[in-house]
Amino acid sequence: MEKTLSEYISLSKNLDDLKLEKKLKVAIMPSFTLNGLDETLRVKCSELDIRCQSYVSGYNQYNQEFLNPESNLYAFSPDITFLLLDIRNFLGEIFHFPYKFADKDRKLLVKEKTEQLEKIINIFSENSKSKLVISNFNIPAYSPNGIIETKSEFGFHEMIDEINKSLREMCKKKNSIYVYNFNNFISKHGEKNIFDYRQFHIGDIQITHNFIPTLADDLMSYVKPLLGKNRKCIVLDLDNTLWGGIVGEDGFDGIELGHTPKGKAFVEFQKELLSLWNQGIILAINSKNNFDDAMKVIREHPNMVLREKHFASLQINWNDKAQNIKEITSEINIGLDSIVFFDDDKINQERIKQEFPQILTINMSDDPSNFVPILKEINDFNVLQRTVEDTQRGEMYAQQRERKNFEKTVSNLDDFLKNLNIKVKMKKSNKFLIPRISQLTLKTNQFNLTTKRYQEKDIQNFSENENFKVGCAQVLDKFGDNGITGVYIVEKNKDFWVIDTFLLSCRIMGRGIETAILNEIIKDAKESGIREVRANFFPTTKNKPAENFLSEFGFTQQGSYWIYDLNNQIKIINHLEVEIEE
Repeated sequence: MEKTLSEYISLSKNLDDLKLEKKLKVAIMPSFTLNGLDETLRVKCSELDIRCQSYVSGYNQYNQEFLNPESNLYAFSPDITFLLLDIRNFLGEIFHFPYKFADKDRKLLVKEKTEQLEKIINIFSENSKSKLVISNFNIPAYSPNGIIETKSEFGFHEMIDEINKSLREMCKKKNSIYVYNFNNFISKHGEKNIFDYRQFHIGDIQITHNFIPTLADDLMSYVKPLLGKNRKCIVLDLDNTLWGGIVGEDGFDGIELGHTPKGKAFVEFQKELLSLWNQGIILAINSKNNFDDAMKVIREHPNMVLREKHFASLQINWNDKAQNIKEITSEINIGLDSIVFFDDDKINQERIKQEFPQILTINMSDDPSNFVPILKEINDFNVLQRTVEDTQRGEMYAQQRERKNFEKTVSNLDDFLKNLNIKVKMKKSNKFLIPRISQLTLKTNQFNLTTKRYQEKDIQNFSENENFKVGCAQVLDKFGDNGITGVYIVEKNKDFWVIDTFLLSCRIMGRGIETAILNEIIKDAKESGIREVRANFFPTTKNKPAENFLSEFGFTQQGSYWIYDLNNQIKIINHLEVEIEE
């Protein structure tokens, strides 16, 4: 249950977050009084093991701060900036008296206002590496034109809608700028609930205090993916979760799925899950059930929306659900903190909460019609940029299951790797690949030599710098395309190169791909007349799979670096093909 604003303010005074590993600098730039948002965001960040430092601008001072490169905002150097504007301040006198201006003059005024907004956005982008989240404007229910508002030529509501449309178009052009849909926030929770004239007249308070935590929760939707705190896998029970009833007792024809009101609720829930799967969220099953009974429903029931191909792991057995969770994380190769767990049984919920506090375990309702609203309230599935790999992730994990099954039919690893027909396509960084390269640096933990985190602007800067070499690898095999799953960034000096970043998605570890990629870096360095290649390994709690990679490849540790002498013979990988794309 959401805490009150006073609880958040109280908790913020006693935060002990100095030792937290992840750090974030947040700037809050409101055009109206917004007390308590700062404290609430800091507490919410600490709950995710993030130490949040914040900067809050003075009342309605955003314009001056954005336009002055010497301002306190730029000195603070935020990682993410929330520019929260209200339509009253933005329009000024026009807000109350739009119809004292002629139709054409209203259009000119809107154009002038949007150009002012675009100017400060552009200046901010030039002067800061921060992500900028700017709120759009709520369209008030009231209009001075009453019931003929919709007949007005470029009327009051249309003016605000045009500003919002222009804001969307501005932000589509810049990868680091996002629009927070404040108009949706008002629509969802109700203008009468959000805006209180008494508080407004006291001190230009335009969001009532009891809704500040709700606003903060919305804004955390941007913070989580920025720091890799979003989740990418939903683990689901079957009986009374994906369908009504117990298939082992009620039988194939006795479960509720479609037709009845409860049955329709389960179908609707599956549709929403499929929608998330299409956007790159992994689905898995953790069910105490007879495997054949459950699979018959999944494969054959006419009202099943989710089929076998949609699940990356199928743990359908009578084992302890905590043990099944371990099997799922092992099979998919993801962390526990990537998982959201849905199970109607309160005992199972408590079991997983106690065993794996890193997992987000959902308190489910007894009424399946509430499943979809509960799912939609979860703001852990957002991304700041959706890549091709994201949208194809579900299919990729289904293909991974096929690889696992194929591996069981082959007697040894060498034969398995040879029969996979692996092809590694080495690609240079470009504007289409930069989002994916950045995404992998932000979220890859296990096979990652240095775990350095880079935003898109950082990758772009590296790519445009002739002293750096930025590349990635697309991996394909007989079962399909794994997408862009490897990244490297190399700093080029006169006599030696330094591997700044070298990582591989956990999905493709153990197939020799990492060795093939490093081979190509070594070959390139040798052809460029370089004497040695240097690398670092910075150990973390999660990157143990990469611990011995450099030494096994042939690097020797000298001081703080691992060194590879280019006079050494390069390893030969016979079971895969490497293709260099210019």
